[in-house]
Amino acid sequence: MNDIMNDEEYLPLRDVVFNTLRQDILTGKMKPGERLMEIHLADRLGVSRTPIREAIRKLELEGLVIMIPRRGAEVAQITWKSLKDVLDVRRALDVLAIELACERIGREDADRLLGACEEFDAATKTNDTRKIAAADVAFHDIIVASTGNTRLIQLVNNLAEQMYRYRFEYLKNSSQYETLVMEHREMYKSIMNKDKDMAAAAVRRHIDNQEEAIIRQLRLEREERNVKK
Repeated sequence: MNDIMNDEEYLPLRDVVFNTLRQDILTGKMKPGERLMEIHLADRLGVSRTPIREAIRKLELEGLVIMIPRRGAEVAQITWKSLKDVLDVRRALDVLAIELACERIGREDADRLLGACEEFDAATKTNDTRKIAAADVAFHDIIVASTGNTRLIQLVNNLAEQMYRYRFEYLKNSSQYETLVMEHREMYKSIMNKDKDMAAAAVRRHIDNQEEAIIRQLRLEREERNVKK
């Protein structure tokens, strides 16, 4: 049980188990279509089946797990519809955020944003998907925070964890990295120039490229699964 406690040692056990399984799904450690076997998960995490069962119910409510008759719980597939729904909202929020950032960003946040560009570039050289994803999140978080709009920040944060699962999908392909680095620099430049049109166009292109990349990745993974059958 010590393996999953860490900073969550004061949380109820069911919440620790839920957070652990949720993170495994969001980061792709547990794959779409993978079955959630209560006995196996209980043994792996060193807990009884009760908190596992409670966690699975909560994951189902979040849409990360689905229940299949006579089969049990499975990690939900990433569908084109779910992807498009999330990215449609994220695109609108990111456009608003970068337009406000063009007006409101301060010197300190501007310096941090430039640093985040460099850190993302460096992260792509590691081929560590978790590190790259964290650097990507940090870059976008600075833009959103620089708006000073509390409601916008809350909306983006509410969507962030759903977006995390898709972010991992497109970061699996290292051929995207050079384009992503360029897109981040273009966003930074447009903010520094206070060019809202350039900034909005850069964000839309950034999201559109993500959508295309994720669809390609999902198609490739589906083909690989079919070959193995």
